[in-house]
Amino acid sequence: MAPTATRTTRRSSDLSKHSAEVFAEAEDHPVTVTRRDGEDLVLMTQREADSRARLLEFAAQLIGVAVDDDGPLDGRMSRAFPWMLALSPKDRAVCARDLVDAARASFATDQPHLVLAELTSWRETATAIAAGLGQADLEWLDTPEDDTMVERP
Repeated sequence: MAPTATRTTRRSSDLSKHSAEVFAEAEDHPVTVTRRDGEDLVLMTQREADSRARLLEFAAQLIGVAVDDDGPLDGRMSRAFPWMLALSPKDRAVCARDLVDAARASFATDQPHLVLAELTSWRETATAIAAGLGQADLEWLDTPEDDTMVERP
């Protein structure tokens, strides 16, 4: 069974009597609000809810990749995530493996940010490559012959 993220349980009366305290907790991690007259509720930030939704969206895409048996992982992932085509074949393979590993870690620890950060990092790298960044020749500044350091003001 996967460990769950930090979660606090509060009574609904705490929400009405100590709302600022409960809201502060909810900004840090989801808070379960128990009710006598109905089903428990979970209070969390919109950012947390959005992260969970993006994680589920990524999981759906990853399941599609997993059930597709046409070719190697990096090729299947490139069909699901076309931005990967901007990467070199070697980087596509590394990206595919990194995304699967990050997804497994996210699912196992209930931490959506792990895979979302990895996904964003690789997508931004592909976008930069597609824009031509990194193709310019670098001009290295020579170090002074006498290794004189300039003092800071």
